[in-house]
Amino acid sequence: MSHKRLSHRQIAAEERRRLSQVVAIPEIIEAKKTSRQSIAARTVRIELPAGIDETPIPSDVEEALRQSHLRIQAFQDRWDQPQIEQFVASDYELVFRVIRWIVQQRMMTGNRMLEWGCGFGVVAALGSILGLDVTGIEAERRLLGEAEKTMEDFGGVPVELVWGNFLPVGSEVLSHNPDFPSIGHRVPCAYQQIGSDLDDFSLVFGYPWPGEWAFHEAVFARYGAVGGLLVLFCGPNDIRVWRKIAND
Repeated sequence: MSHKRLSHRQIAAEERRRLSQVVAIPEIIEAKKTSRQSIAARTVRIELPAGIDETPIPSDVEEALRQSHLRIQAFQDRWDQPQIEQFVASDYELVFRVIRWIVQQRMMTGNRMLEWGCGFGVVAALGSILGLDVTGIEAERRLLGEAEKTMEDFGGVPVELVWGNFLPVGSEVLSHNPDFPSIGHRVPCAYQQIGSDLDDFSLVFGYPWPGEWAFHEAVFARYGAVGGLLVLFCGPNDIRVWRKIAND
């Protein structure tokens, strides 16, 4: 795979192209249907309130995010180390606004949050300052070291950082594409290390690569907690929220 990073605009364009192919493939539709039937549950989309992207952010959070952006840029600009091809920063300001809204509206069934592929750990840190009990899973050890620095940027917030694979064992079968980046991590299952399953978390956040969001939703529909929330950053100004509910 190429080490060239994609811009958010390129990611969004590529996602639209791939989604036009994904929705026409019966395998992924059938996989999602089968997984949901097996647990008698499904996911429903939650609409975000208009103007959420314009709500103010506290000055201390803005400063911490500014420091994080600078460190991420410096990390990506280094010439003396290989680039990590599967790391692209999301819109942390928008993510903060959405998770804050979820917390303020008391939409979670519990207090535990999980970040899939936490990278620099910025979203995990944001969840922690919002009062959540956060775990971040990351397959790249070098990024976990950067995530530890991020926690210091945010005042030493408590976040459990775990090296491993965020996909539950066996969940790869829900994907129609074996070449998705999130499937290619040959690292131990993180859930075995933390002694928890995916359904122990009330909120799961992820930043899927183009074309992967349907796969990630299917994984959550199969393995997530009934009543739990899935928050995916799918591109510029595009955050989607689902709740898993039991079938009638």
